[in-house]
Amino acid sequence: MSARFTWAQAAVALAIAAFLFAFLIWPVMTVIWVAFADRAGGLTLSHFGAFFQITLMRESFANSLYVAGMTVIVTSLIAVPLSYFTVRFRFRGAALIQTLGVLPLIMPAFVGASAMQLLFGRSGSVNLLLMDAFGISIPIMEGLNGVIFVESLHYFPFILLNLSVALANIDTSMEEAAQNLGASGWRLFRRVVFPLALPGYIAGASLVFIKVFDDLGTPLVLNVTNMLAPQAYLRVTSIGIEDPIGYVICVFLVVFSVAAMAGSAWFLKGRDFATLQRGGAAGLRRRLSPWQAALAYGWIALLLLLVLSPHLGLLLLSLSRVWSYSVLPDAYTLENYATVFRDATGMMVNTLLYCGGAALLDVIIGTAIAYLVLRTGVPGRQWLDHMATVALAMPGVVLGIGYLRSFRDVDLPLGMGPLTGSALIFILAYAIRRLPYALRSCNAALAQVHLSLEEAAQNLGASRGRTIVRVVVPMMMGGILAGFVTSFITAAGEISETILLTSRESLAPMSYGIYLYMQSIAGRGPGAALGVLAVVLVGLGTYLSHRLVASRQASLERR
Repeated sequence: MSARFTWAQAAVALAIAAFLFAFLIWPVMTVIWVAFADRAGGLTLSHFGAFFQITLMRESFANSLYVAGMTVIVTSLIAVPLSYFTVRFRFRGAALIQTLGVLPLIMPAFVGASAMQLLFGRSGSVNLLLMDAFGISIPIMEGLNGVIFVESLHYFPFILLNLSVALANIDTSMEEAAQNLGASGWRLFRRVVFPLALPGYIAGASLVFIKVFDDLGTPLVLNVTNMLAPQAYLRVTSIGIEDPIGYVICVFLVVFSVAAMAGSAWFLKGRDFATLQRGGAAGLRRRLSPWQAALAYGWIALLLLLVLSPHLGLLLLSLSRVWSYSVLPDAYTLENYATVFRDATGMMVNTLLYCGGAALLDVIIGTAIAYLVLRTGVPGRQWLDHMATVALAMPGVVLGIGYLRSFRDVDLPLGMGPLTGSALIFILAYAIRRLPYALRSCNAALAQVHLSLEEAAQNLGASRGRTIVRVVVPMMMGGILAGFVTSFITAAGEISETILLTSRESLAPMSYGIYLYMQSIAGRGPGAALGVLAVVLVGLGTYLSHRLVASRQASLERR
């Protein structure tokens, strides 16, 4: 079946390619072109020369690289020991620790940034306690240090998840052989375990670098503007959409994001990490001695307390009437939630509309691409997968600026107004950046549907289209639901594109509302309340996705 294709399948492939070109490739190409174009339309490098002549731009470039690199180091210090302890040693609560370690991804980094200032800032809870007890304070939330700290606590699960899977797949007999030859402790980990798990670590570390390098929301909330993403936003919003320096910044954001993905693939290319047997046997996990267990539990407890501090701080801030220069809020109230339900109901509705529409579009396109790639012989079908995956490395700031420039003169039919001033622009922008997540889920789901099931349906008289609707899609439903929810919950925390594309408050989603509230001290309580509601929404979506996938798998097993 995969060797043939129909004209209908070719038409679908062309339609998807046109969609990806119009809403992904073209906006990015537009941004890159402006960075290299002079006033006459010719090519020039003068804009790059002007960029490096500006002291603030050079400082921002160095700061972005520094923050992204340091965040990778700090996240590694958090995630590597945590994954190693929970996968390679036998002690109670390992599954719970792994679950709690993933919770930071539920809350966008910028949402908890203000709460982290109240906990770890110069006059925050921790420093007030340290001053009372020891007469010292730690400048952990000052300037770039604050961005690194917040980003590290948020993004370390990328390394934790990827490295844990890699460690679990290592053949434990290789560790036993190394131990029999005298290796133990740090030497065993450095020479045997970690090199074999390197693909998982590199995959997680490259994701951390990309996410931090192009993050806009966290630096803005922490009032750190001497970084590339904030400068791109400020240049475009203050100087104008024609400012070439903003586009030069976007080029650097794209180049370094793509380089991080390509560099990780290049580093692993040609190296052999394969083992002869599948690892992860629980019975082979090593036991900790009593003092080792005490140290491990103490360290993990401290780590998880840090990891969960943004959630705790956000909850306290949402319930506080006054919280200033004190360890805990001076007074508590529910008025912040009343304010949010009174003034920000439209933002909640917009979030459901934008994220739901984007997720639905993602699973439809993801299912179509997966079927074209795995089940047909349409020429060039692999390029659809490659084009969609490129979105993973595209910074939200770049796409947001690209959309503003590419579609500023595009009007919707029937007098509905400009595209850039409509709800549709949010759905398209969110869908493009989240498509790789849905596509991976749909690919995995279709790969598990045996081709013989489709052939049997067609032998019984069903057309190809009916077979897809009645057989293939129901069999893929677990992966489709997982892709839908993943796209939905990640879009709910999108801030980079949201800030740029919000032309009026009536179109604003929850993420933009949180950002607006957090700009003033008086609005931090309602902003935190809206942040808590966003976290609950994302957490509920995650829980329901697991339940739906589990129930779907159970129903398939009963058939």
